Amino acid sequence: MAAGLRFDGRVVLVTGAGGGLGRAYALAFAERGASVVVNDLGGDFKGYGKSSSAADKVVEEIRAKGGKAVPNYDSVEDGEKLVKTALEAFGRIDIVINNAGILRDRSFIRISDEDWDIIHRIHLRGSFLVTRAAWNHMKNQKFGRIIMTSSAAGIYGNFGQANYSAAKLGLLGLSNTIAIEGRKYNIHSNTIAPTAGSRLTQTVMPQDLVDAFKPEYVAPLVIWLCHESCAENGSLFEVGAGWIGKLRWERSLGAIVREKNQPMTPEAVRDKWEKVCDFDNASKPRSIQESISVLSDALSQIESQGNVTMNSTSSGSVVSSSVDTTGIVGRELATSVYKYTHLEPILYALGVGMSTKDPDHLKFLFEGSGEFCCLPSFGVIPAQTSMFDGIPSLPGLNIDLAKMLHGEQYLELYKPLPTSGQLTSVSTIADILDKGSGAVLLIDVNTYCGKDLVCYNQFSLFFVGAGGFGGKRTSEKAKVSVNPPKRPPDAVIFDETTADQAALYRLSGDWNPLHVDPSFAALGGFKKPILHGLCSFGFAARNILKQFANNDVNRFKAIKVRFAKPVFPGQTLQTEMWKEGNRIHFQTKTTGLQSDLVFEEIGRRVKELGNELVKKVNAIFQWDITKDGKTAMQWTIDLKNGSGAVYQGPARSSADTTFTLSDEDFMDVVQQKTNPQKAFFSGKLKVKGNIMLSQKLEMILKDYAKL
Repeated sequence: MAAGLRFDGRVVLVTGAGGGLGRAYALAFAERGASVVVNDLGGDFKGYGKSSSAADKVVEEIRAKGGKAVPNYDSVEDGEKLVKTALEAFGRIDIVINNAGILRDRSFIRISDEDWDIIHRIHLRGSFLVTRAAWNHMKNQKFGRIIMTSSAAGIYGNFGQANYSAAKLGLLGLSNTIAIEGRKYNIHSNTIAPTAGSRLTQTVMPQDLVDAFKPEYVAPLVIWLCHESCAENGSLFEVGAGWIGKLRWERSLGAIVREKNQPMTPEAVRDKWEKVCDFDNASKPRSIQESISVLSDALSQIESQGNVTMNSTSSGSVVSSSVDTTGIVGRELATSVYKYTHLEPILYALGVGMSTKDPDHLKFLFEGSGEFCCLPSFGVIPAQTSMFDGIPSLPGLNIDLAKMLHGEQYLELYKPLPTSGQLTSVSTIADILDKGSGAVLLIDVNTYCGKDLVCYNQFSLFFVGAGGFGGKRTSEKAKVSVNPPKRPPDAVIFDETTADQAALYRLSGDWNPLHVDPSFAALGGFKKPILHGLCSFGFAARNILKQFANNDVNRFKAIKVRFAKPVFPGQTLQTEMWKEGNRIHFQTKTTGLQSDLVFEEIGRRVKELGNELVKKVNAIFQWDITKDGKTAMQWTIDLKNGSGAVYQGPARSSADTTFTLSDEDFMDVVQQKTNPQKAFFSGKLKVKGNIMLSQKLEMILKDYAKL
């Protein structure tokens, strides 16, 4: 257990902990080092009566095993009293498990006002009151974990439980909102819908099932969701009998049922009803912003094109005529030969940001190096030369290369790429997809050195205006990308691109004027030329290679990316990476904050001198960096724990000193253009906590970081 998930120093409040699930939670937390407040009113499952024996019995069980626990006999409607018990006994509150509940099952027509109200008061209002009482304590300590207990009845409905179902689904809405509001304070809230044997399930489950669905099969999920290392937030899980499943909303693609400058009619709804309810190619919105964005897209389509349905298979789509996809899929486009010397791999390496300033880069930049080799991502270069031949002549498709967007890219390597020689690439159309406003071509390219297959690429190309031909929207042949873990990244690397980055990268073979000609970029709707997607792809790939493979090209097997937004030359790229087994998840985005680069550099220095600094400083500093008056980024310099650390986000344990200032003022202080004391007295620099520790921080910046 010592190497497992521990809760030493944490204080947990479990409501309804006198039996069933609550008891299982209380015992499990106590076994793992937590101090537990065992709350139970002691009434029956309908909410009648009161007794201290239920809570006392569980407290005695915990104490008999050497654990720490105190009882509480208040109703959850007295939320403040429950939290007060935790504060008086243990001095803090870290975790709230909202588990207490009762039943008043009746068919809908027989539910009395009292039966309706008491269910909502105990389940929904009670959870609100207990959580609200704990909220500010969690907020001030920058840590909190909350569990709401929903039910399958709340998710799906159940005969005779209208009151219970309504309250239980209400808890999900409550949890989702406080998960959003609590995120910046490291307060996470999740919802579980457990199936377990308890006095509440006895009314809807036979006894043999009650016995089979043990509460001990639910408790491990709750333990994990409440641990400080778990980043899950705002989620819903069904759990029981040793099985756990995560739920999410799904929404049909839908259809636009009105025309520009025309009234919307019930008849139009009727005529499009099948498409409104068609869940093929459904979306899975995760936020209210994603939910509403589809309405903005619909309005845009109505204004620009009139009667356009969002379902590409609609007869209202008039963008392209019918296309015989069977005659296109599987067609070989071209076979091309790519001849090169050591010049091309070196030019490519420079194009993706490598520099002789970094000794690790020399093996990719100097042909005379004994370890001279190609970057693995160079494998896209010979492949792209064969890709475009034959595309514009596809029958029935309105293909315009000037309206092409590179959507996704997959590269798989079978052996290290030769540093010079001749590579033959064969390109084939793997599939064609209809996205309504455009068509997607999946193009497979196999690249050979002689008879040996050295790499495989899949290009996903989106052609604006070529959709609407009645084709499918998804393909099983597409290589899929995977979302990164919901936890802080294991590594973050920043790269400054130069104003000439695109001009340099295009020398590797992508001559699209979009990346260098301002007038051509303007035709594409960009304010200035954009960086090649495969250039930022190369930046990310080489960072992963260095961070996790020590620049050993033999260890780099495959990479898949999706291009989400344009990058302009001169912007700073921030690559975040997570290691999960032998797979690296990553995402690269632009950052407009200069301070990010400084903290990254401080992080590198702390790695070298961390042990020494921790002994001298013994403090945790949090920085809230603002932009336009709002917090844009948080950084923490931890010189108290282990060998020190610098990471994005609020302090994982309580910060000794918190600094707040703008990105611009931070840079002025670091570059010694502004004296820190003057910044403080002028109000530009705000300090909370132990202000005297800022003197130690100044020593770090001046004597150690030497920024």
